[in-house]
Amino acid sequence: MAVQKSRVTRSRRGMRRSHDKISPLVLSEDPVTGESHRRHHMTDSGMYRGRQVVIKKADVTESTED
Repeated sequence: MAVQKSRVTRSRRGMRRSHDKISPLVLSEDPVTGESHRRHHMTDSGMYRGRQVVIKKADVTESTED
C-alpha cells in the first residue's frame, strides 16, 4: 500500500478539492408546453425543442382503443 512521504497541508488539500463541488442543474423551459427540463434532455412528456419525440405507451394504447 502506498504511504505518503509527508503530511498534506489543509491549504493544499483544499486546493485539490476545490473542483469537487457539485454544480447546480441548468434548467430550460419547453417553448410549447412550458415544462422545465434539463438542458439537451427531453421533458417528462416526451417533448424536445418544441417537438414530440417520444410517445408514451399509455398514449398509444388510448389512441388505438378508439
